Amino acid sequence: MSFWGTAREAFRLALESLGAHKLRSFLTLLGVVIATTTLIVVMSVVNGMNVYIADHIANLGTNTFVVHQFQWAQGFDSFLKARRRNQPIRMEDYEFLRDNVHDYERIGALAQLMPSPIARYKGRIIEEITLTAVTAGFVDIGREKVEFGRYINDSDYQHSARVCVVGPDIVDKLFPNVDPLDKELSIAGLPFRIIGVTERQGSTFGQSQDNFAIVPLSTYRGIWTARPELLVFIKSPDAPHMMELEDEVRALMRARRHVPYAEEDTFGINASDTLMSAWRNLTGTIFAVTIGLVAVFMVVGGIVIMNIMLASVTERTHEIGIRKSVGARRRDILWQFVIESGVMSLVGGMAGVALAAGIARIVNMFFTAAMPLSAVITGVALSAIVGLFFGIYPARKAARLDPIEALRAEN
Repeated sequence: MSFWGTAREAFRLALESLGAHKLRSFLTLLGVVIATTTLIVVMSVVNGMNVYIADHIANLGTNTFVVHQFQWAQGFDSFLKARRRNQPIRMEDYEFLRDNVHDYERIGALAQLMPSPIARYKGRIIEEITLTAVTAGFVDIGREKVEFGRYINDSDYQHSARVCVVGPDIVDKLFPNVDPLDKELSIAGLPFRIIGVTERQGSTFGQSQDNFAIVPLSTYRGIWTARPELLVFIKSPDAPHMMELEDEVRALMRARRHVPYAEEDTFGINASDTLMSAWRNLTGTIFAVTIGLVAVFMVVGGIVIMNIMLASVTERTHEIGIRKSVGARRRDILWQFVIESGVMSLVGGMAGVALAAGIARIVNMFFTAAMPLSAVITGVALSAIVGLFFGIYPARKAARLDPIEALRAEN
C-alpha cells in the first residue's frame, strides 16, 4: 500500500510539474517524442509495405511456385552469373514437367510479348498494353479472376483461337459505354474477340495492374514467337506438399538438363516466400538503421530528462528534508523521483504515438502505411523504460540527502 501511495503521489506531482512548466516540459520531452515518432512511423511504413508486397507483388497464388530461367531476388553478381549459365524455359520444358511431375493440382505456362503492343477499338487507342499468353485453365492458377464472360479454355487453346480476356482498364478506355463481350479488339494490328473481363486488381506503386489482354499461348506462338521464353506455374494441392513438389521439379529439371551433382541449378524455382524473404532482408537493414537513429534520440532525450530531474531535486531539497523528517524512507524518496521521471517520459511517448498516427495516416494517402499495435506498445514501453533508467541517478541523489542538511536548504 505504501508503494502504491508513493506511486500515485509521484504520478500526480509529475503531471503538475508538466503543466506548471509547459515550455520546459516540451523541450524536455522533445527527444523522446521525436524518437518514438520516428520508430512508429518507420514500423508503420515497413508493415504497410510488407502487406502491400505480399498482396500485390509476391502473391503468386495459393500454394503456387514458378519455374523460370532465373532465381528471383538474388544478388546482382549471382544474376550476372546465372545470365551466362541459365537457359530459358521453353515449351518442351513445360510439356516435360506437365507429363512427368506427379500429384500437382494445376500446371500452366505463361509468356509475355515485348515490347508492349497497341490496342484499338474503332477510334479509341491505348498506346501500350501488357499482352500475356497462357495455357488453358490458367484461371485456376493465376491471380486474375473473371468478373463476367469466361476464361480461355481447352478448345481455344487447341484451335489457336484469336480470342482474349481483357482487364478493366481496357474496358474503361476503349468500351466506356459498350458491352465488350464478343467485340473485336485490335491488338498489334490483329483482331481478337473478347470473351471475358477480369476483376479489378488496382495498382502497384502507381502502375495499373488492369491494363492487359490475355490470349491463348498456342495463338501467341503461331503469330509472334514459335519458341517463347516461359514461366511455368505449378500449384500444389496443399501447403505441406509444396516443398516436396518443388524438390521433385528440381530433380526432374536437373536430370533433363544434365546438371552435374556439384553444380548449381541452371533454372530458378520461385515461390512467394522467395520474394518476401528478400524483401524482409531489405527492410531489416532499413529497420536496423532506424534503430540506431532512434537510440540516439532516446539517449539525448533521457539525458535531458535526467538533467531536469537533477534540477528538480535541487529545487525540492527542503521538501525532501521535510518528508524524511516525518518518516519517509530512502526507498520512498527513490521511488518518488524514479516514477516521476518515468511518467514524464511516458507522456512524451504517448505524444509521439499520437504524432506518428497522424503522419502514418498522411503517408498512407500517398504511399502505404499501416500502424501495427506492436509499434505502439514498443514505442510507449521504450519511452517509459528510458525515463525510468535515466531517472535512477537523480532519484538516488535525492534519497541519499541528509534530512538535517536538506531542511537547512532555502525554498
